[in-house]
Amino acid sequence: MGSTKTYWASVDPMTVPRIVTETVPGPKSRELNERGMNYMVGYSSQVRLCPVVFEKGYGVTLTDVDGNTYIDFSSGIYVTTLGHCHPKISEAVAEQARTLMNCHDFNTPIKVELLEKLAEIQPWDLTGMQLYDSGTTAVEAGLRVCRVATGRNEFISCYMDFHGKTGHAVSLGKMNPSYGAGRSQGFYVVPRPYPYRPMFTRPDGTIDTDGYLDFYEQFIEYGTSGDVAAFVLEPVQGWAGSVFPPDDFFPKLRGFCDERGILLMADEVLTGMGRTGKFFCMEHYNTAPDVAIIGKGFGNGFPVTGMLVSEKYKESIDAISASTSYGGNPMACAAALASLEVIEEEGLLEKAIYLGEYFQKRMEAMKDAYPIVGDVRVKGCLCGIELVKDRETKEPFDEAGRAVYTRAFEKGLAWVPAGHILRMSPPIVMDVEIAAKGMDIIEETIAEVENEFGY
Repeated sequence: MGSTKTYWASVDPMTVPRIVTETVPGPKSRELNERGMNYMVGYSSQVRLCPVVFEKGYGVTLTDVDGNTYIDFSSGIYVTTLGHCHPKISEAVAEQARTLMNCHDFNTPIKVELLEKLAEIQPWDLTGMQLYDSGTTAVEAGLRVCRVATGRNEFISCYMDFHGKTGHAVSLGKMNPSYGAGRSQGFYVVPRPYPYRPMFTRPDGTIDTDGYLDFYEQFIEYGTSGDVAAFVLEPVQGWAGSVFPPDDFFPKLRGFCDERGILLMADEVLTGMGRTGKFFCMEHYNTAPDVAIIGKGFGNGFPVTGMLVSEKYKESIDAISASTSYGGNPMACAAALASLEVIEEEGLLEKAIYLGEYFQKRMEAMKDAYPIVGDVRVKGCLCGIELVKDRETKEPFDEAGRAVYTRAFEKGLAWVPAGHILRMSPPIVMDVEIAAKGMDIIEETIAEVENEFGY
């Protein structure tokens, strides 16, 4: 699972990163960014913190308009899981673009192949499917299916979850005044296990998963009308900072839901399609959802997402007016099918696990060496480093997080900011030598920032 120099995405570690401008962003990036910002408003924190203008990507690297080449530890935003411009995926999309771009929701040969492949790769019976062009749209469809399947109307999600940016999807996550006066009626949030910052603990101080379930029982009784259709959760919280639940949480939640006739809906948009070393992250927890939402890495950059529903409930899809203008178009299906085939053909689930083991060892060593590193979290190529001012109080160290993120970016690491939590989502096609170069940049920068803050 180490380097394979004949592999399409391999790159000489001595050549990356390569920063040729005196500052990052360079002059061309600054000029183009200013022109773009004359019109587009609402850029992400990534752009605001380090507004480079990317021109091309290949494999595990990105190059900006000034000629600076970066190691990619972001994958767009958990999207290009198989690297930039994978030859098979690019050719598959191009072939469909030359042949047939859209025919609404009629079946096409490539769509049928994709649906059959989705049924084949999963260990469950999620055989009711619809395809969409955004994660949010698929989440909204999943909510409607849960309502039809159960005849109920309420939903429970968790603190710091993120499920999208449309009406009901935003009601599943952290609220913002721009969303309105509050959550949509019937939407509730509860705490979920956060091992580094547990709300419920046993006498020995370890996290008490049962304490959360006891709270859910009381909350449903006293905080809802008892009309709960589904629990909606991310297997791993991405926006919150790569927060992994204890291994026993999802199996226990599955039993909790079954006892109460509540469905379990897993939002696998960020975690699915190989990123954690499984096609579905829920496989790590041996827990089958009733509804699963997939996206991001599903098409490796092409906008394609999906809603998968258990055989038991799949007829409910007919009742929600499920089709869309762009969902399941031939180009999207080609990108998704090629991505799934690449994962299988190139043994990339195994490679993601191998890389995860490397990241785990490296980050654990960093935790031992640097006082501001409070916690590290890894599953495959989904990683997080939590920076704190004091390990006893665990006070978040936002200033250090911003400084580490920006300086590492300036040194040639393109990655994901999240306040005091550093998030990493490198492509699973990455050679371990390049992963090591990225980690070298992070460690070097943490050491510099820690020293400047007087540790």
